[in-house]
Amino acid sequence: MVIGRRHFLGLGGVVLGGAQPAMAASVNAASLTTEGRAARLSLTLEGPMSWAWRALAEPPRLVLSLPGLTWRGPARLGSAGPVATAQFDEEAKELRLSLARPALPRRLAGPPGRLLVEISPASTEAFANAARRDMPLAQGSAPALPLVVIDPGHGGYDPGAIGRRGTEEKRVTLAAAQALRRRLQEGGKCRVAMTRERDEFISLADRVAFARTRDAALLISLHADSAPGARGASVYTLAETASDPLAEALAQRENNADLAGGLSLPSVPPEVQAILLSLMRQETRGDSNRFARVVVRELTRSVPVLPKPRREAGFIVLKAPEVPSVLVEMGFLSDPGDEAALRRPEHRALIATSLARAVEAWLPSARSVAAR
Repeated sequence: MVIGRRHFLGLGGVVLGGAQPAMAASVNAASLTTEGRAARLSLTLEGPMSWAWRALAEPPRLVLSLPGLTWRGPARLGSAGPVATAQFDEEAKELRLSLARPALPRRLAGPPGRLLVEISPASTEAFANAARRDMPLAQGSAPALPLVVIDPGHGGYDPGAIGRRGTEEKRVTLAAAQALRRRLQEGGKCRVAMTRERDEFISLADRVAFARTRDAALLISLHADSAPGARGASVYTLAETASDPLAEALAQRENNADLAGGLSLPSVPPEVQAILLSLMRQETRGDSNRFARVVVRELTRSVPVLPKPRREAGFIVLKAPEVPSVLVEMGFLSDPGDEAALRRPEHRALIATSLARAVEAWLPSARSVAAR
């Protein structure tokens, strides 16, 4: 029997979630640079997509077809090597390269989420032969990168904890989430989404649903709570019984911010639901625990942590049965030292870098587990 989060007992996406929203494809950045006598085209990709190159004569040009995507790069890329001009046509979904002299494209090896193409000078005969072809010169596709959902705790009329200097948890978590998103996007190894991008209230159930309906590979919930005597960062995974009184108190505090919850299960007999949930939760908790250990390792290298930084509790936001999830307490606003640190962008940047390193170290093993 294949055990995968979306494919239990052959039921696939019907299990615990139903239809998934269509995943948008986009080019988020584009550049054209000179490399010796050649030009190098670099596209940063998001989402699954396909592409195809064609050579056209009179005038000589190369066309990169990118059907169905959103282009977020610059409309014009300038000139480089044999390329005189490069411009994206939004209506046709094509990147059109006018050539100063004959040239042909060759794909280069690159990191996930990046399309690298060398456009090298070619003979007049070779270009003419390519332009006469009915088939594309080259074509390919890019699978979707895994999606990491960042959840900035609290928001709107729920400020969360408030420090002695008036620091609101909801503002600290949003600023830290934005820093983490930037760091992950720079790494280019995953897609990133946030449950909220401004000061608004999002229910706990909706935060969980946000990750589940997008088939997220990981959910990271960021907090900076209040607990007398506690100082330093810590990481929490889901457990029905809390690992200690502090973890239990924090979970109760967070869960009370929104009492809505629950899961939408398919219309199958209760005993089948129980089997599916048990299998799914077992795999998901294993992935969550593995990620939590990596997070603790990375945080310990950069910022102060609690004496026992790895803990467990019944946080509602961690209860998506098919999405590995952790809750990161970045520190405690009830502690003057933690509050002062969390107000500083450079300290939040340290946390973001630590979490990004953990994500990038964990993702390859998570993908191999999901593929089994």
